[in-house]
Amino acid sequence: MTAPLKGLILCGGRSTRMQQDKSLIAYHGMPQWQYLYQLVHNITPDVYLSCREEQKPALSEDVPMIFDSIEGNGPSVGLLSAHAAFPDAAWLVLAVDLPLISQQSLQYLVSQRQILKDATSLISPVNHLPEPLIAIWEPSGLKKLQHNFNEGKNCPRKTLLQSDILQMENPFSAEQFNANTPEEMKEAEEQIKH
Repeated sequence: MTAPLKGLILCGGRSTRMQQDKSLIAYHGMPQWQYLYQLVHNITPDVYLSCREEQKPALSEDVPMIFDSIEGNGPSVGLLSAHAAFPDAAWLVLAVDLPLISQQSLQYLVSQRQILKDATSLISPVNHLPEPLIAIWEPSGLKKLQHNFNEGKNCPRKTLLQSDILQMENPFSAEQFNANTPEEMKEAEEQIKH
């Protein structure tokens, strides 16, 4: 049976390298979380922001949120909090630090979804490894992530590497650029202008 697909925008990081909350940067004339929310909402109407409870006042009251419900740091906390809230759902997951991502990359990812795999993931153009935060995680993959997390292994990419996944080259791979520092933010802003 196909797990229903929900969207998850990961906003809960501490943004220490960026020196400001990455979810609030307005690359596209609106906060980044809102830009990504709209992109994902075009694919599935059931979209959630994953964040820490103290972030709520800076984000919108009008969108569904899943607060970090387990102890720990890193994106696994957001993924596993979503899995705990909706254990039967699959999640189209996007990190908030993707200023160049567009509808075409997301539609390509969703069009390739393999429901019998643990996850469907794009390949990083930088290191040619699966992108755990531009991926569709099926419930089976999230169970494996939970197991690894419980064992003290907190890396979603390592879970993907140990799992039965489909990974694909994105024809729009330039859109996978991560902006985690002020310099990368400026680089992204220049690319968006052109």
